[in-house]
Amino acid sequence: MRRDIAEDDRLSFYREVEIVETTGSTNADLIARAADPDADRIALLAEAQEQGRGRHARVWVSPPRAQIALSILVRLPGIDPSALGWLPLLTGVAVVDALRTTAAVPATLKWPNDVLIEGRKVAGILAEVAASGAEPAIVVGVGLNVSLAEDELPVPHATSLTLAGAAVTDRTELARSILAEFARRMSAWREEGWAVPHLAAAYREHCSTLGARVRADLPGGKTLTGVATDVDDAGRLLIGDQAVSAGDVTHLRPE
Repeated sequence: MRRDIAEDDRLSFYREVEIVETTGSTNADLIARAADPDADRIALLAEAQEQGRGRHARVWVSPPRAQIALSILVRLPGIDPSALGWLPLLTGVAVVDALRTTAAVPATLKWPNDVLIEGRKVAGILAEVAASGAEPAIVVGVGLNVSLAEDELPVPHATSLTLAGAAVTDRTELARSILAEFARRMSAWREEGWAVPHLAAAYREHCSTLGARVRADLPGGKTLTGVATDVDDAGRLLIGDQAVSAGDVTHLRPE
């Protein structure tokens, strides 16, 4: 990625945008920096991650310079703790918007925040609380497969922008677009006092899980199968009359 990535008026939201050659985890690096109460609106990108991780402690692995590994540290002063779960969903919406406009691919979201292209995962998102209190600090990380070949994919149901025939695979341009869309969404959400309705409406428009028949693998080994009808004000997935806050969701074929 080019080191002049921050030279873009759309990125004025950020106090700092840094690119490093390699690190263990961009999320872990920014969580450590959150001990400084002035640390806010910092973006960190790495050409390679040695210990990248996803939801449920899964490892996110990619050859150097074949993906975008990006984390953002933000503080959300005055937010209701019940609304914090919307930050990773907002990030998913931002990534989908960036991929649709810049890469011209039909990206969608699988609840809660896996980014899919034609049913295959191209990006994952992980949000972690770095500091609590009146001004909670959250680090949200994005791992996007850009140029991986079929035999380099971490799992069979994954894909990359190259494999999906993306119009743009320049990582600097893609990262700028993701950062810009995140900044736009975050600024609007902050101006609305962290209110959920507009963000929830955008999420519903981007989420291919809604209306689909799904199976949710829940904590404790339980499963729930049914039609995903909506997300509630806390960002939980509604399957029938039950709200799911955590678990792996699989899209099933219609009966």
